[in-house]
Amino acid sequence: MNQVMQQAECLFTLQAIDESLEQLASQLNQQYVDKNPVLLCVMNGAVMTMGHLLPKLQFNLETDYIHATRYGDKTVGGTLDWRAKPSIELHGRHVLLVDDIYDEGFTLAALREFCQQSGAISVKTLVLADKQHGNKHGIPPEYIGLSLPNRYVFGFGMDYKGYLRNAPGIFAIKENAS
Repeated sequence: MNQVMQQAECLFTLQAIDESLEQLASQLNQQYVDKNPVLLCVMNGAVMTMGHLLPKLQFNLETDYIHATRYGDKTVGGTLDWRAKPSIELHGRHVLLVDDIYDEGFTLAALREFCQQSGAISVKTLVLADKQHGNKHGIPPEYIGLSLPNRYVFGFGMDYKGYLRNAPGIFAIKENAS
């Protein structure tokens, strides 16, 4: 892991990420001011995004988490594995799913469908980063912070084989390091 980190390219610094979260928060502060939404942190990747976003929000809200993954500690997606569903009642609520990255969109689509089937009034998604490629599925996120190249990335909550979520920024692994 040390070698992967040493060879990685920093795509976004903590400052750039914070500026992006400020812009997202500004949009949310206008659109959710009177909605009392439930913000669902998509585990594990969105922990950093959610933690840095929450203090920037100036409206009443509740938080919870949801955990379904296609990756686990692997670098390619598989079948969806449900690990935890929210404990807050979503029926009759506005829901904002907060995730780290919009890659192919399978997980976000499944989470959105779960929230809709749970009776949410509205379900929108916010992602810190959108990986740029043409293999997307489902409804795109309504709120996107940063655009990423189609490379394997880690840091700021995103992992590389279960590690490096704590890297101080968003990094791309060296092209042949996967």
